[in-house]
Amino acid sequence: MKLDKTTMERLGIPAEIPSFNASIEKSIIDHWDLNALTDYQGATLQYKDVARKIEKMHILFENSDVKPGDKVAICGRNMSHWAVAFLATMTYGAVIVPILHEFTPEQIHNIVNHSDAKLLFVGDVVANQITPSEMPALQGIINLMDFSVMESRTEKLTYAREHLNELFGRKFPKYFRKEHVSYFREADSEDLAMINYTSGTTGFSKGVMIPYRALWGNLDFAHNALGGFVKPGYKTISILPMAHMYGMAFEFIYEFVAGCHIHYLTRVPSPAIVAKAFADIRPCIIIAVPLIIEKIIKKKVLPKVSSAPVKALLKTPVVGTKLKARIREQVYQAFGGRLYEIIVGGAALNQEVEQFLSDIGFPITVGYGATECAPIISYDDWQNRAVGSCGRAACHMEVKIDSPDPQKIPGEILTRGCNTMLGYYKNEEATKDVLVDGWYCTGDLGVMNAEGQIFIKGRSKNMLLGANGQNIYPEEIEDALSSLNMVSECLVVQRGEKLVGLVYPDYEEAKKNNISNETLKEIMEQNRNELNSIQPAYQKLAAIELMETEFQKTPKKSIKRYLYN
Repeated sequence: MKLDKTTMERLGIPAEIPSFNASIEKSIIDHWDLNALTDYQGATLQYKDVARKIEKMHILFENSDVKPGDKVAICGRNMSHWAVAFLATMTYGAVIVPILHEFTPEQIHNIVNHSDAKLLFVGDVVANQITPSEMPALQGIINLMDFSVMESRTEKLTYAREHLNELFGRKFPKYFRKEHVSYFREADSEDLAMINYTSGTTGFSKGVMIPYRALWGNLDFAHNALGGFVKPGYKTISILPMAHMYGMAFEFIYEFVAGCHIHYLTRVPSPAIVAKAFADIRPCIIIAVPLIIEKIIKKKVLPKVSSAPVKALLKTPVVGTKLKARIREQVYQAFGGRLYEIIVGGAALNQEVEQFLSDIGFPITVGYGATECAPIISYDDWQNRAVGSCGRAACHMEVKIDSPDPQKIPGEILTRGCNTMLGYYKNEEATKDVLVDGWYCTGDLGVMNAEGQIFIKGRSKNMLLGANGQNIYPEEIEDALSSLNMVSECLVVQRGEKLVGLVYPDYEEAKKNNISNETLKEIMEQNRNELNSIQPAYQKLAAIELMETEFQKTPKKSIKRYLYN
């Protein structure tokens, strides 16, 4: 879907959109001697080191018949070499195909084949899981750990890798310096830059075709929103999967262009590991999904302020103000003590946690996006945000609610602008379903107040129909249920005309306090009664069932609803 001139003018999009790759080039030159990428508790690459590795990858591409426009896939855990492979592909003019490393081998094979990828970069774990013969069109598979060739199907690729240092020396016989950095410039901002396969919660992945203009649009948004608070040399942490647009755009691309020093955890981001990393690295900004923030707040903070005496003191004007300031400082230090704000996305923030953080004046905000918008749709700085809102239309984007009364009656959230995709790769039918008259139909339901702030009410595909035709948004019930005693995760499903809550309890807490399974069931029944007392009749739960294991989730930690309905 190409943007028309009228839309571009209205949304403040320049007639000639700047080159995305030029911003990568400029950052490397401007920040040449600064630290760029660190594998947490491991090696660090400076911007000049990244440039050298990019150049070697370009030589590898040139000498193995990879041409601008060819597809190059990448699949592995977050690490410095993942970033190098990504940047090398983009700045060469090839189309990058990031694949979530949490996908099954079969899914990885399918995506590589469907995307027509010519090369595949893989991390060490993925390298041991995939079956190369299932991807017959590949010319080669390269290991991200050391850029060695895991499998070569052309003599040119084999020769290029074996003689890479020699070829590099021939190209730069005396030295390699910043004046040698010159990258591919996209001919048209509408050209395809990336194909990103959605994880989703529907069980079906689609290849989202992202043009250069969408990458530039997200970069320009981040610069406008955060440029005053994120400076060259500042430290950040990459927690979210880089193959997911949210983590890629705002934990990697923007920070790299801004000259930041990015740290990769290179392991499963458990709350304990993340909390230690916050303390060690002290990031200037934190990008996260709600689950990470909620677990830290629920485990470390809320128990200290939940007692009756503390609650009473918090309501006292003078003492309460001082106590809130002290609590805010403690929470601030728990996240490293240097951040401007935490930006949460990917799912709704738990209402209790959100209200608590708002009450103490903690700098947290909630954004909203979709892979199809690469990803940003809406955002508000934490100082301007309304509780429960996911912000206003982002820079160069517009949003409307498909409803007869957008302020009161939920309708589908529609958006258009610089960030919208070209369509789904090799899937015109799916493209026509979601791109209508220039608008991207998100599938999400929401309302919008007079100030343009968006409040999400759920996904239209998740909406349940009550016995008397009422619209039931399970996320609203789940939000309330997740705040109750011993509830770690939950999901609301419909069984006939009845609603049932599926709960994975906090078994760790139960074990610590010698709480038996029978007692857990009693606690859940108390929770059900408490929850039902604040729900309308058609949203009351008929039962709560205990889950023995955690819910299966997508890589961005959304529960795969379709498995439980």
